[in-house]
Amino acid sequence: MEKKTLIRPVTNRREMKTFAALANRLYEGCEYYVPDLEFDVCNMFDGKKNPAFEFCDAQLFIAYKDNFAVGRVAAMINHRANEKWNVRNVRFGYLDFIDDDEVSRALLDAVEQWGRERGMTHCQGPMGFTDFDKEGMLVEGFDKLGSMTTFYNYPYYPEHLERHGYKKEVDWVQIRVAVPQETPERFVRVGELVKKRYNLRVVKLNGRMLFKEGYGQKVFNLLNEAYEPLFGFSALSQRQMDEMVKQYFQLINMDLVTTVQDEEGNVVAVGVTMGSLSNAIRKSKGRLLPLGWWHILRSLRFRMEDTVEMLLIAVKPELQGKGVTALIFSDLIPIYNKYKFKWAETNPQLETNHKELNQWDVLNPTFPKRRRCYHKALAK
Repeated sequence: MEKKTLIRPVTNRREMKTFAALANRLYEGCEYYVPDLEFDVCNMFDGKKNPAFEFCDAQLFIAYKDNFAVGRVAAMINHRANEKWNVRNVRFGYLDFIDDDEVSRALLDAVEQWGRERGMTHCQGPMGFTDFDKEGMLVEGFDKLGSMTTFYNYPYYPEHLERHGYKKEVDWVQIRVAVPQETPERFVRVGELVKKRYNLRVVKLNGRMLFKEGYGQKVFNLLNEAYEPLFGFSALSQRQMDEMVKQYFQLINMDLVTTVQDEEGNVVAVGVTMGSLSNAIRKSKGRLLPLGWWHILRSLRFRMEDTVEMLLIAVKPELQGKGVTALIFSDLIPIYNKYKFKWAETNPQLETNHKELNQWDVLNPTFPKRRRCYHKALAK
């Protein structure tokens, strides 16, 4: 007789470790999956370590069959985003499950019920606490290598969501381009024009500028301003910005970060990119110990992979669509060639953000991956 699925909330450290490790076990042997670093997952859902808990609530659930963990999900409410967009959404994220309708249904039921109990009227996901967390369920590109900043999922996942009544809310696409050997003439020409017209200059940052002169703060202030109208976005708090500057800019090779500044030293555009760590993290199997740290350090410092990940590009709203990104590309393309990168791949970009998508046309882009946010009205 088949065992019934049991859903249990995560309430202690041992269960948290089970939650963090479950996906890495579920995808063991999958050549496209890039593991989560398990300590990162634990820290994300630790209210003492993640500043998002200043304005978010969360509850984790694990699905069991015969006392064996077969699925997981995080339920989250971003009160700041709900207030901004005038909605009452509970979000689901970190959804993983075996190919069993009863398991996926039980996990989603747990999120929906948790949301209803807190006055929510709709469920959406996969999403994170904020727009800077992993979001979107893969619906195209299952045979492409993932990245450290995105979810991977098996092809059966979206089929389950649709059978359980979830509909498309919005899609993100990822763009992949071959790094050109020479900077396209259009970027050079447009870059020179916008530099003169708006009195702009390219500035490379270093550690002193980031941490002592406040440029990390300036970059995240720009991100809050540039991303403000995008789907589901809520502004980062001061504590979140401080934490991100401390955590992420210490990892990134600053050669691969470009800022554009005006004559008063204001950051009006930024491109943050880094060499892919996908293969290094796969070798780590999601753990820093005993030797996972070495694979990651070697990829960061000594033996980079052939792909650079374009984590984000942001432009001050009044300069969007004016050609400012040509300055960023003109600066980064020679650097990519210096480090022998062959490919560049973006983070997920909204399919409706045409200003952002159109800037890639000159590089003959492909769209190998598509991700979806699903939503569903909750029954009363």
